[in-house]
Amino acid sequence: MTGIVLVNTALFIGAALVLIGIFSSLIATRFGVPLLLVFLVVGMLAGQDGPGGIVYNDYQSTYLIGSLALSVILFDGGLRTRLSVFRGVLAPSLILATVGVVITASVAGLAAWSVLDLTPLEGLLLGSIVASTDAAAVFFLLRTGGLRLQSRVGSTLEIESGTNDPIAVFLVFIITEIALSPSGAPSFEMLLRLAEQASLGALMGLAFGFSAVWILNNLSMAGGLHPLFVVASAILISAFTGLLGGSGLLAVYLAGLVMGNKPTRAYPSIVGFHEAMTWLCQIVMFLVLGLLVTPSTLWNYALPGMFVALVLTFVARPLSVWLCLSPFGYERKDKLFISWVGLRGAVSIFLAAIPTLAGIEQAEAFFNVAFFVVLFSLLLQGSTLTTAARKLGLALKSTMPNLSRVELDIPGQVEQELAGYPVTPDTIILGLSRVPPWARPLMVVRDGQILDLTEAGRLRAGDYAYFLVERKRLTRLDSLFRASPDVSRRLTQLTGELPIVPDAKIADVAAFYDLEFDSARSDTRVGDWMREHLKETVELDSSIRIEGATLSVRRMESGQISRIGLQLDALTGVEPDEKLLQRIEEEVDELSQIRRWLKRLRPWRKAAR
Repeated sequence: MTGIVLVNTALFIGAALVLIGIFSSLIATRFGVPLLLVFLVVGMLAGQDGPGGIVYNDYQSTYLIGSLALSVILFDGGLRTRLSVFRGVLAPSLILATVGVVITASVAGLAAWSVLDLTPLEGLLLGSIVASTDAAAVFFLLRTGGLRLQSRVGSTLEIESGTNDPIAVFLVFIITEIALSPSGAPSFEMLLRLAEQASLGALMGLAFGFSAVWILNNLSMAGGLHPLFVVASAILISAFTGLLGGSGLLAVYLAGLVMGNKPTRAYPSIVGFHEAMTWLCQIVMFLVLGLLVTPSTLWNYALPGMFVALVLTFVARPLSVWLCLSPFGYERKDKLFISWVGLRGAVSIFLAAIPTLAGIEQAEAFFNVAFFVVLFSLLLQGSTLTTAARKLGLALKSTMPNLSRVELDIPGQVEQELAGYPVTPDTIILGLSRVPPWARPLMVVRDGQILDLTEAGRLRAGDYAYFLVERKRLTRLDSLFRASPDVSRRLTQLTGELPIVPDAKIADVAAFYDLEFDSARSDTRVGDWMREHLKETVELDSSIRIEGATLSVRRMESGQISRIGLQLDALTGVEPDEKLLQRIEEEVDELSQIRRWLKRLRPWRKAAR
């Protein structure tokens, strides 16, 4: 009976943790505290110094759990990284993820060596353990804060946080081997083995990634098995590459990168399931950290741990960011924010177990100091990310609505997806004159009725629209269904009708909008010119075509034209990408800015003519 009680207790605790995870985003949004701290505290309370009284000091199991969790987390990082965001930020991001990690580890290691009874090499080892940032924690906090970053900063953080983990793992393993070697110095064989690990990891990751995509697209399996196949493959890739002597973590990241950028069957269900698995792995890692920490011993490392955390946050990370990004023209505010986004989490927990398993003498200090660094990072940086972004002017105002995507699985077809979007009053697409031609509208749900495109006409606020679209264009379509009143209003000014007063002179309108009014005199008023051309047909909504534009009568008072609408042909077909939307969002809201946009969009105008 005792065994049955233990099993039921374990099931109860496990189910409770899953339910807490489901409500995590609500808790984090409401209180502004990283939810991972909740699981850290739960683990400590369940530990030997807490009410739970569980004695847990199994570092080998911790390493096993960490390897499993890190494989899933890194695969998810690659799965969500789009190669399209690499343009313009790949070089600085990779330098920050490699050279930056070495600089951070060196400065943090120097701080640890100065306050702890460590050798310089052991100090560097501790610095390497806490040198990498936690991508999953960073982007969860950004999403729950409703935060969108300017494209260059967001892309840099995405690539850097997704690629710096393998570098930190390399450093920890190589320094641990040096510390255990009789000579105490890196040998040529050791450096050669490091290069082999990186090369083999890259080769195996690419090979496994393309193989997994081929299997998903060509072999028929039950729908629910696709996500399970991907998770199992991620763990298999990491473990098998490690057995061959390569870097399993680099391999699993690259495999995820391949799958995330190739047309793949069941992609929406794979991403959704993998996101849940990533969160579960984060939760388990923080629970294990809480169980491993012994508060009575922890206080012996409180002052040195806080000192290392302070140096890491305010010296090491900013120094690495400034040195790595300054040559690429990043603004001061960009570097300040990237410096602040240096959350430590599951990776540091995993790496802290390695010295203990290897038999390093000061392993206890490594783990306890790593705990203080993670705790400090989550408390201070994690709770202030969105505030820092807004104070520095890097946060965009628009938000992403809840997107409803329905996977369209046609045998032999993996390019197309069916995506549904809610249309709010501030949805960006309402500011466009038409839906992009590459997004094929299938139906619109309006007031409980299902309408086809002919019946629905233009989209309205309150609609729910479904489109058939190529998967490679989904991100772009997502951006058009964000809610941003500023962008929607300014796009309406650009792509909608521009108001013209009838008393405006032909010369002024022609010069401002780069138009030609045939042989009209320059001092003629636009209203008189329209009346002359329309003659007896002057009435509401009457229109006149000129090269590149249409002028329409939009209001009449006492038989006279009182308002004119100008529609520019070239702007009617504008399909703004993410970069253009961001620049529109950052513009000052003045009608005079339209002329600047007309100049920027001149290629579209020339193409239309």
